[in-house]
Amino acid sequence: MTLHIIKLCVGCESIEDLAQWQAKRIKEQKKRGVKTPTLMHVTRMTPKKKDEVLDGGSLYWVIKGQIAVRQKLLDLKPTTKNGTPHCGLVYDKQLIPVQRRAHRAFQGWRYLDPKDAPPDARGTKGLEKLPEELQRELVSLGLL
Repeated sequence: MTLHIIKLCVGCESIEDLAQWQAKRIKEQKKRGVKTPTLMHVTRMTPKKKDEVLDGGSLYWVIKGQIAVRQKLLDLKPTTKNGTPHCGLVYDKQLIPVQRRAHRAFQGWRYLDPKDAPPDARGTKGLEKLPEELQRELVSLGLL
């Protein structure tokens, strides 16, 4: 069974901010001579349900108190940071906006059951055309 991961996107104001930050990371890797640049978020805890997460799972980003966007998870890489084992969540470059939903703050990451994951915004009549700030406001008012 597929499982997703949900994570706060701390310091990010919008999906556009996230896209710019990630583009900068890729550019820095290319500048350092990395042949295949990857996007990876390093976290202390390694998901125990690796097979389920890599079976079509996505990383859902919470931006300013709302689940806003997802990226397909590609791999979970063991890594070391300051001599301590960590896990690198490797994800796809494509940002897929979802139908926004309010979500409270939490530490670290959490599993997200597919039945609880918001659907993609694509195909929702008119939603893609609304500015991100307006979508955020409509969700906060309980209208989306």
